[in-house]
Amino acid sequence: MTADRNAKTDLEGVVARRRRARSRPSRFAAGEGLSEHTAPFDALVLMIEGESEISIGSTSHRLIGGQLLQLPARQPHAVKAVTPFKMILIMIRA
Repeated sequence: MTADRNAKTDLEGVVARRRRARSRPSRFAAGEGLSEHTAPFDALVLMIEGESEISIGSTSHRLIGGQLLQLPARQPHAVKAVTPFKMILIMIRA
């Protein structure tokens, strides 16, 4: 059996992407949240379960488990738990 010549290239791409993205699981009880803030990088919120209200600037988004929302870099955003919820935040350093 011979090694796939693209295997190393594919693996290098995965490693490089991991250096540019970081994920962080979080959970909030009903009523908890994060006050308005900004971040220097784009981020994605992946809702795992529960319901949250996420504002980006003056626009509010209600998310439930299974939904995804992009948070643009340098845009004020805040998070509030409508019900207890779990999410994964993926920060993207492009």
